Amino acid sequence: MTDPTRDAALTLLAAVLDRHRSLDEALDALPPLAARDRAAAHRLAATVLRRLGSLDAALEPYLAKAPPLPVRHVLRIGAAGLLLLETPAHAAVATAVALARAHGLAPFAGLVNAVLRRLATAEPAALEGLDGPRLDTPPWLWTAWGSEARAIATAHQREAPLDLTLAPGATPPEGGLALPTGSWRYPAGTRATELAGFAEGAFWVQDAAAALPARLLAPVSGEHVLDLCAAPGGKTAQLAAAGARVTAVERDPARLARLRDNLARLHLTAESVCADVLSWQPPRPADAVLLDAPCSATGTIRRHPDVPHLKRPRDIPTLATQQDRMLDAACAALRPGGRLLYAVCSLQPEEGPARAATALARLPLVADPVRAEELPGLAEAITPQGWVRTTPALWAEIGGMDGFFLARFIRR
Repeated sequence: MTDPTRDAALTLLAAVLDRHRSLDEALDALPPLAARDRAAAHRLAATVLRRLGSLDAALEPYLAKAPPLPVRHVLRIGAAGLLLLETPAHAAVATAVALARAHGLAPFAGLVNAVLRRLATAEPAALEGLDGPRLDTPPWLWTAWGSEARAIATAHQREAPLDLTLAPGATPPEGGLALPTGSWRYPAGTRATELAGFAEGAFWVQDAAAALPARLLAPVSGEHVLDLCAAPGGKTAQLAAAGARVTAVERDPARLARLRDNLARLHLTAESVCADVLSWQPPRPADAVLLDAPCSATGTIRRHPDVPHLKRPRDIPTLATQQDRMLDAACAALRPGGRLLYAVCSLQPEEGPARAATALARLPLVADPVRAEELPGLAEAITPQGWVRTTPALWAEIGGMDGFFLARFIRR
């Protein structure tokens, strides 16, 4: 019988690499699995995706010719166990051979056995001398990130820690690190649902960078604030916790249901609207608007290592056009003198600075530069224009952060 963890990991890899489904979607589609096995399968598949180029390079010397794709996936799983996850050699080899046989790849079981046994004798030297950050990053992303590419790609090689935003007055769970911007950080692999206070709504999961847009919008109690493209609701929760009257707009019914569930656990209230931001109009202009626009999500690769394998350069212009249209809608929903915070969890310049500059040139908006005192511990993230650019390389000594671009405006 195969190890259920590796069996599920193979299913996840095939879904992402062969059928171009997101890792989260593939995880949701798995058959019933014990929570421990499910978490382990996700970690194993994520490790393979995160270090795919390095693993393939380590395997290459032992392959006379390219094996069929399913066999390569099995080899990648075995190699990840050997080289990255400290799996004992005999277990990594035996489970990979069993995995091949269980999935109709018995003719290649001998190849899997031989390659991984040879790799086991070479590890850990198999990864030495390889340029991991470069191998594990698609060339188009490396080029787009320019001089920051190596630092960003190096940060992507590590599993991200768990960041929490606390509800007002809540006590942080034990074992956390207080971050300068107000978030609390816990070691990678920490399960939020097992932390004290989760069921009571004492906190919600939110990367430290993802908590910045609502912080910089600085809602005042009683203000009417629109949260556009709001699911899963972390920013909605921040706005509501600050006392704002929040309208959360999300077009996906399933994601909106998740937002409502999250708010219910947190004992927070907000009006929720299932609608497309591009066609929806508020009954009256809002005091402030937060637009966290759909994007390539390249800033979240630490947490979503499937992103480099799903996105393509051709996706960026389409996303940029959509972001312009959403900025139009956000501006139209705002009263004169109101504040607009535009955010994307992307590292691509076309989705960040280019969109902000275009908005200033064609919309009735003026820049509202972010000041250093508003971002304790992150002054280096503020650009000369007063925008904010975070990358995974920031706070590298304590685990980094997601890549975000933020720009704040005031409507004329």
